[in-house]
Amino acid sequence: MTVARPALDPELRELLADMPQMTRLSAEVLAQLRQYPSTPVESLLARRSVDRREITVPATDGVPIPMSVISPAAGDRTTAAPCIYWMHGGGMVMGDRFAQIDIPLEWLDEFGAVVVSVDYRLAPEATGTALVDDCYQGLVWIAEHADELGIDPARIIVSGASAGGGLAAGVTLLARDLGTPAVAAQMLICPMLDHRNTSTSSRQYSGGPGVWTREMNEFGWHAVLGDRGDEDVSPYISPALADDLSGLPTTYIDTGSAEVFRDEDTDYATRIWAAGGQAELHVWAGGFHGFDALYPQAHISATARRTRTDWLARLLHRRQGA
Repeated sequence: MTVARPALDPELRELLADMPQMTRLSAEVLAQLRQYPSTPVESLLARRSVDRREITVPATDGVPIPMSVISPAAGDRTTAAPCIYWMHGGGMVMGDRFAQIDIPLEWLDEFGAVVVSVDYRLAPEATGTALVDDCYQGLVWIAEHADELGIDPARIIVSGASAGGGLAAGVTLLARDLGTPAVAAQMLICPMLDHRNTSTSSRQYSGGPGVWTREMNEFGWHAVLGDRGDEDVSPYISPALADDLSGLPTTYIDTGSAEVFRDEDTDYATRIWAAGGQAELHVWAGGFHGFDALYPQAHISATARRTRTDWLARLLHRRQGA
C-alpha cells in the first residue's frame, strides 16, 4: 500500500537525487558506515581564531568519555561566554563528537560561545541509559569547570541533532529531575524522541529508501534497547515517554514536514505548552531528515539555520540582561 507523503522542497529534491539512500540498516552495513572518516574538524577550525582542548570525563562506570572544548581564542574573550553543549547525531549507533559540529560553530562565530561536544558511547556496544548518562556527566563537568572555561553558568544551552537531539532532551530531563546543573535552554534539531516508532510520519517514511527511514529507526532503537518492553524503557533515553514535561527550560524544536520524526517532535512541543512551558517549534515544509546539515547551501537550510541563530540571539540577550 502506498502512503501519501508531503512533497520535498524542490531544491532539496534535486540535491537529494544525487545522494545514495538506503531503506534499512544492518550490523554489516553499520560496520561499513563506521569506517568512513570522521568530520575533518581541522578544516572547520583553520579559518577561525579558536583555542581547542581535548579532555576526558569519567562515565558513571569509570569509562573515559572524550570531549572537545572549542573556545574563542583567549585574546578575543572579554566576558564570561555562553556555552553550547553539543550532542551529535547518528541514530545512536554511529558518528562522533565532530559530526554536525559546523552547526554549533556558527554560534561560536556569532556569540563568542564556547562549544563543548561529547563523544558518548554508541549502541549496540552501549545500551539502555548509558548514552544519556555519558552526556549528563559531560554537562556536570562543564558546570563544575565553568570558571576555568570562561563560561557563564547561567547560559549553558544543551543542544543536539537527530539522536543527539533526543539525548539533549534526555539530559535536560535528568538535570531537571536531579536539580542540577542549571540549563538555560535546550535546542533540539530534528530530535529522535520516541522508541515506539508508531506515528503517522514514521509510517509515511517506511518501505522505501531515504536519509533515515522507519526501518533504520527501528534498527537504531533496537541496538539501544534490545527487547525491552515499553514499561522497561527509561524516559531519559526515550523522552517522549516522560509523563511530566513541566519545569523544563525554554525549548527550540525544529523538524521537516517530510521526515520520520515530524510527529513525535511536534507532539513534544505541544506537551511542553500543555505543561505551561515555553517552546518554539518550526516544521520546515518539504524538509527531510537532517536537510540543513546535509545541504546547508539550500535556501530552506540557510533559513532554518538563520532562524535558530536569531532565536539564540533573543535568548542570550534576555539571559545577559537578567
